[in-house]
Amino acid sequence: MSQDLTDRNLLREKLKEYFGFTSFKGNQEEVILNLLSGRDTFVLMPTGGGKSLCYQLPALMMDGVAIVISPLIALMKNQVDAMRTFSDNSGIAHFLNSSLSRAAVQQVRDEVLAGKTKLLYFAPESLTKEDNIAFLRKIKISFYAIDEAHCISEWGHDFRPEYRRIRPIINDIGQAPLITLTATATPKVQMDIQKNLGMTDAVVFKSSFNRPNLYYELRPKNDPDRDIIRYIKQNEGKSGIIYCLSRKKVEELAELLVANNIKARAYHAGMDAQTRADNQDAFLMEEVDVIVATIAFGMGIDKPDVRFVIHYDIPKSLEGYYQETGRAGRDGGEGHCLTFYNYKDIQKLEKFMQGKPVAEQEIGKLLLLETESYAESAMCRRKTLLHYFGEEYNEEGCGACDNCCNPRPLLDATQDLVKALQALRAIGDKFKMEHLVSLLVGKVTAAIKSYGHAKLEWFGIGKSKGDRYWSAVVRQGLIMGLIDKNIENYGLISINEKGEAYIAKPTKVMVAQDRDYDEEEREAVAAIPKGGGVADEQLFVMLKDLRRKVAQKHDLPPFVIFQDPSLQDMAIQYPITIEEMQNISGVGVGKANKFGKEFVELIKAYVEENDIIRPQDMVVKSVANKAGNKIFIIQSIDRQMDFEDIARAKDLSFDELLSEIEAIVNSGTKLNIQYYLSDYMDEDKIEDIYLYFKEDSDSDSLDDALEELGDEYTEEEIRLVRIKFLCEVGN
Repeated sequence: MSQDLTDRNLLREKLKEYFGFTSFKGNQEEVILNLLSGRDTFVLMPTGGGKSLCYQLPALMMDGVAIVISPLIALMKNQVDAMRTFSDNSGIAHFLNSSLSRAAVQQVRDEVLAGKTKLLYFAPESLTKEDNIAFLRKIKISFYAIDEAHCISEWGHDFRPEYRRIRPIINDIGQAPLITLTATATPKVQMDIQKNLGMTDAVVFKSSFNRPNLYYELRPKNDPDRDIIRYIKQNEGKSGIIYCLSRKKVEELAELLVANNIKARAYHAGMDAQTRADNQDAFLMEEVDVIVATIAFGMGIDKPDVRFVIHYDIPKSLEGYYQETGRAGRDGGEGHCLTFYNYKDIQKLEKFMQGKPVAEQEIGKLLLLETESYAESAMCRRKTLLHYFGEEYNEEGCGACDNCCNPRPLLDATQDLVKALQALRAIGDKFKMEHLVSLLVGKVTAAIKSYGHAKLEWFGIGKSKGDRYWSAVVRQGLIMGLIDKNIENYGLISINEKGEAYIAKPTKVMVAQDRDYDEEEREAVAAIPKGGGVADEQLFVMLKDLRRKVAQKHDLPPFVIFQDPSLQDMAIQYPITIEEMQNISGVGVGKANKFGKEFVELIKAYVEENDIIRPQDMVVKSVANKAGNKIFIIQSIDRQMDFEDIARAKDLSFDELLSEIEAIVNSGTKLNIQYYLSDYMDEDKIEDIYLYFKEDSDSDSLDDALEELGDEYTEEEIRLVRIKFLCEVGN
């Protein structure tokens, strides 16, 4: 236990030193500890969840060089640039790919052999080259990291055949622990990745795929050009991506936006490489606000402050939709995911599949069916998306999607769901959802005819309500867990025990009334939750301008210098020395020393000109006034005095004493109050409150904790355990 604590404390020290963060997000800490212990690790973590840190931090801490396999040159370059900002050693990270000259390749190899490099990035194609394999055999490899691992399964032989050859190449180079990371993988894709890499025994870390800062909205596709221009004008200056299915539409829409004085560029695979690269760089460097693109754009983009992602056309799969919308709000700030939908687009996509191999057509149809269900559904968008990735979301409403904020009229489908489940039970587990719906509406397909299902009592019982309604009913059964979907035989559905129980004792189920998007009046724009405000908006704007100038000087994207949350923290804390800058969220020692000087000079001048009293100044004054109390309390707790005795000695109420202790802890002093907690509280209560702050809470709010934990916990108990938690985790 003590060794585990030592390892965790060291990890947090290194996290602060290198990256400027005081705590890990989600599963990051457990992932890194697992990798440091030499075990294979499989990481499923949403975009913005901090996947890169899971291999960057251990690479800096371990002996040898971490080999990172990444699909796109742009992504490698961004990550290498970012890593170099955290260190004075420019050789800390390198990439080897086709963009380098022979001399540049030799320079990289020399620095690796000299022991300067901790991360070495490869495209899978470069990794297969014999001279690279021979070179890697000469060096000590700390571990292998495979980023964007879904490429192994999602595209397979079509997109990245080399991704499916990674395991034999690793075996050829030499054994070391393997960490694979992806932001999107259904259970089927996960299984395929693990089998292909021979890592079925890996420890799997699956973070929640919920992105609470994203707002999901679908609008009818009546006049999308006008809607998009209006939306961008209302969100002037914000970064956004617009996805279109065709290259022609990308170019037309980009021209239309420019004609309407919107700073936009186009991006698609049909453009020459230089134009594509220039347009992408213009977006990263904040020279343009909007990029209009096909799905060729995005995987290599590490831009954290994209504020909106618009889908001009409905995507081909929910997996693609999740990946693309996930590029919004990666820094935890505002992210609006707006999609335009017309049922004709679904039919168009189905036509595109004609002529493809039958197996590919089948999978494509099923993926489209999922997308169509998502678009048509009146259920919480978040709930539907998370269910697709095998995750339950039990909240009544997310409060951040159009279906929760602007609900559609609903129909009682309880008895129809019972009928659908009974029909499914009758036909068994050899059929897909499409077949069940055809049976219910009385559609005579080849499969219905050959299996004799037209003779069943269920044939045509739901004819009057149409196949889209019944698709919604069956989809509801899937989401409620009454119907199983076979992972191995993609798309086959069957009733389960829970479904049988539902037939015996149904509960009320509502589905949305069918609506014709073509004729529907355009809805008013939904109120979209914005990211947290900045304490000093004027300073924040000045810091952003300075960041842009510093970025141009160093030829780096602005977000590589400091991300928006760091600038927001500066506009709250007003750091005026390099030491204070190191305490800003996301600013480590390396970044503070490398870029901090101009920022602290600007802030210092701003503070003096505007006579601003900084939070630090207030803390110093209040501590000075109560220095006697503070020292006495710290010494008394060190001697393990009873809290009531400490309060009496200084003529304080118990509430006042807790406020004093909270102030001491918040200023960075670590106290051990476990001796008092053990006497005062039940151990189970301590653990429940501690786990709430560690795993469930987004803040240290006492009101939120009281509401979440319930009446059996008193305010004093929560405050005491919060003090313990802040001492152990925060200080």
